[in-house]
Amino acid sequence: MNEAISRRTALTLGGATLTAGATRAAAADDPVAVVSTWDFGKAANAAALVRLRAGDTALDAVEAGARVPEADPANHSVGLGGYPDRDGNVTLDAIIMDDRGSVGAVAALEHVVHAISVARLVMEKTPHTLLVGEGATRFALDQGMRRTRLLTPDAEKAWREWLRTARYQPVANVENRLPAPPGSALNHDTIGILARTLDGHMAAACTTSGMAFKMRGRVGDSPQAGSGLFIERGVGAAAATGVGEEVTRIAGTARVVGSMRAGLSPQAACEEAVRHIARLRGEAIMGLQVGFLALGHDGRVGAYALLPGFTYAVTRHSGAAEILPAASLFTPPA
Repeated sequence: MNEAISRRTALTLGGATLTAGATRAAAADDPVAVVSTWDFGKAANAAALVRLRAGDTALDAVEAGARVPEADPANHSVGLGGYPDRDGNVTLDAIIMDDRGSVGAVAALEHVVHAISVARLVMEKTPHTLLVGEGATRFALDQGMRRTRLLTPDAEKAWREWLRTARYQPVANVENRLPAPPGSALNHDTIGILARTLDGHMAAACTTSGMAFKMRGRVGDSPQAGSGLFIERGVGAAAATGVGEEVTRIAGTARVVGSMRAGLSPQAACEEAVRHIARLRGEAIMGLQVGFLALGHDGRVGAYALLPGFTYAVTRHSGAAEILPAASLFTPPA
């Protein structure tokens, strides 16, 4: 049979050329299992996939995935080794959700590495959805979590160097400017991780140490349901990354999921949220990064950012994994 394959519909995957139709069939045979923000999400996805393959829940999977960067002292914006606030205190924020309305979160947690596990305990052991500060820390320790010094020598050194100028200025895509190859432990930011089982159940998690050298008490979008993370049964899930203050202004992930509920694809929904921030804020967001990642209930993925440089990791149920660049609204500032 002579069938022309246009350049528009042909894709190269693993050295084989597939038509768009064949690609869709391949995706159906090997659906997306886990997606997460930034290139270091690939390792987190792998840990999540292990739990899914063991027959555990999507909630178990995203917790396991989030714990990977939390335990990595070389990752300076999540968990152990996170950069401190301007007073030298490492404070952690995290949230975990499933598509059945369960949610737990912590903010300004101190002295405990696995903030995501504390968030899950809030969800399962309390009538609340969010604990903060000293109360969150006390709860974690009462639940048997081990007290740990989170400020590592490397993070403390960076903080003391910052004190020379004490200038607080978020830098877009700083993880891509570090002297390390893509995928290394030094390339990182807040992680949002979204998982889908083969039978369609979903869960999501987000964990971070927040903006480096932030004001004492600052909490960004990450632990706030509807800002840093959101999920809805039959619709999908979304995570945000970048400057959290800009995400909270529009309840960013709730907006993305709401757009998906209204019929937009995950990609179009992420684009709509980013464009709304740009319209709302104008010159105030010049040079700042915000990115959204979405996973539909049907397994479709979307990602979009204000600036180039936002990457995300996609892992399928077969174990096939890739790191992809998100499209963006603007070019980098001069």
